[in-house]
Amino acid sequence: MYSILICAALGVVVLLVAMLGFKLAWWGALLIGLVVFSLAFFFLSRYISKQLMAILEQAGKDLQGQRFEKAIREMKDALRFGSWQLYVTDQINSQIGMAYYVRRDFSNAFPYLEKSFFKNWMAMGMLAICYMKRQKRDKMERTFEKAVQWNGKESLLWNLYAYCLAEECSEKSKAIAVLEKGLKKMPGDSAITENLENLQAGRKMKMRSFGDSWYQFHLESLGQLQKHQMAAMGGRMQKRMTVRR
Repeated sequence: MYSILICAALGVVVLLVAMLGFKLAWWGALLIGLVVFSLAFFFLSRYISKQLMAILEQAGKDLQGQRFEKAIREMKDALRFGSWQLYVTDQINSQIGMAYYVRRDFSNAFPYLEKSFFKNWMAMGMLAICYMKRQKRDKMERTFEKAVQWNGKESLLWNLYAYCLAEECSEKSKAIAVLEKGLKKMPGDSAITENLENLQAGRKMKMRSFGDSWYQFHLESLGQLQKHQMAAMGGRMQKRMTVRR
């Protein structure tokens, strides 16, 4: 990464100047070099982070305003910072892939999700689903396993993994094992407990309690999604009528 290389070069220069120019002992010169490296890296990283966040915040506002193409251009423009800091490229690829996926543009989403950040569990979940739909179940499971390894406290992730196994791949025994593993990571989690009991009793999993976070994975049929939206709309209308009374 450029920031590390630049700061390391600066630290070496200071070390040499301290040793050769000021005749300091090697350990004293090394200490000064390390301090210079640390300070330079801190301020350079902070500057780059501010520049990056400004771009991503604007992209987020454009996504909320339905200016999708503009937001994608801004996020792709932010990729230029990828050579300066670790994991920046992976995180931006995650955001771009998720933006395409949510719009059901799965073909464009897939290559970005493949390069997504392993700690972004939503992007990893979407990638796993893409593998599943491409009939690559082994890659789906490996992706989910990597996701839960780094994001073991995300209830929806465990349930999503189990749902893909049980409801999409007809692997209920594997799904039960996943939820049992998830319950060890999140003891007492109500969603994991409920769906584990459902599968053990031969019932279907219930995911709608996760709301929009669940629907963005597009595993519900369009008909079911429309019913959910109509029910939510009806609930809001009824609530407004009650308030007016």
